[in-house]
Amino acid sequence: MIRTDGARTALFHVLDHLEETLIAVLIGTATLLIFVAVLQRYAAATRLLYPYVGHINLGWAQEACILMFVWMAKIGAAYGVRTGIHVGVDVLVNRLPDRSRAALILFGLLCGALFTAVVGTFGVKFVMARYSFGDMTAEMELPSWIVYLAIPIGSYLMCFRFLQVALSFWRTGHLPVHDHGHVDGLDEDLPGADSSDLFPKEIRR
Repeated sequence: MIRTDGARTALFHVLDHLEETLIAVLIGTATLLIFVAVLQRYAAATRLLYPYVGHINLGWAQEACILMFVWMAKIGAAYGVRTGIHVGVDVLVNRLPDRSRAALILFGLLCGALFTAVVGTFGVKFVMARYSFGDMTAEMELPSWIVYLAIPIGSYLMCFRFLQVALSFWRTGHLPVHDHGHVDGLDEDLPGADSSDLFPKEIRR
């Protein structure tokens, strides 16, 4: 049992790092590609640099960036569930008794898992339809199903993260909270902050 738990934990760590690496690579590559495309466009408009860069065709760069940002958004949504960075309004939820609040939070997490599972399933059907049609993207001439594959993969990954957070919350009563940056002059330990309904509370076990 211990060996199984250790292997599962190691697998989760690998998935976490893969998720973060893909997001970083995609946003870094897309940003660099956009910068190069804009630089080339302005350089080609000058008489001095046109002979050197005017023949370079970067018309595909915009489509490539859109494709990368689509994948980044879907993977980033799953990352957001795992780290707790999604925006949520829980003022009313925090006013409930611990038992009722825990049940409502768990219900919300399971609803998120169900919704993303449904989206992922419909995404699989949509990708299969695009694969059977054999259509291509306009500029890069890639099979369009590669672009839409982000829907089922991202949705199922998000579903897994919802279930992971729900199981952790059921066991410990804790939700993932994203670390916010320090702001000079802002004291985090404000008097009465713990008693405010604007701050999330832990579920007492």
